[in-house]
Amino acid sequence: MKESKADLLLHPVRIKIVQTLVNGRKLTVQQIGEKLPEIPQATLYRHLKKLLEADLIEVAEENRVRGTIEKVYTLPSQPGTVTAEEFMTATAEEHMNYFMKFMATVLSDFESYVSDDSFDFVKDGAGYRQATFYATDEEFQELVETIGHKLMKLLENEAGENRRRRTLSTIVTTQRIDKKRDE
Repeated sequence: MKESKADLLLHPVRIKIVQTLVNGRKLTVQQIGEKLPEIPQATLYRHLKKLLEADLIEVAEENRVRGTIEKVYTLPSQPGTVTAEEFMTATAEEHMNYFMKFMATVLSDFESYVSDDSFDFVKDGAGYRQATFYATDEEFQELVETIGHKLMKLLENEAGENRRRRTLSTIVTTQRIDKKRDE
C-alpha cells in the first residue's frame, strides 16, 4: 500500500529533515547532517530519497565538488506537503494514525533530552505544560497568529554560540461543552 504524503512526512526522521529546510533554507546533505547529528548518514540519505520521490523536498541546485555532484535541497516553492483537502478529508482513524506518529516524534525528542545527564528544565526552559482556557474563535485566531508571527522570526535564526536548538510542539483540541454541565 502506497504511503500518503502525511504518512511520509510524519515519520520522525523525515519531519526533522523538513524542519531544517523551513523558511527557504537550502542545505546540502552535509549541512542537514550537521543540524541532525543524531541521524546516521545512511539513514539520512534513505529518508532524503523518500522525501524527494514524494515531492516533499526538491533539489534546488547541483554543484560539482571534487569530481562529484553535491545536491542542495530545499522545500518546494509550492510544497507537496499534506494539502488542506487531504487533511480535512482524512478519517478519524487516519488522524489518529497521524497523531500517533507525531506523538512518537515528540516522545523521541523528549527521551533524547532527558537521556542527557546534564538536562535542567529550569535553565533550559524545557518542560511540558497544559493550559485550558475559554476563548471565542476570534480570540483564539489572534493567539495563533501572534504565536505564529513570533515563531516565524525565530525560525530564521541560524545556530550560534548563544543559541540552542529548541523544539516547540503544539497540540490544540477543542471540547464541545454541554451548557448544563458547564454551569
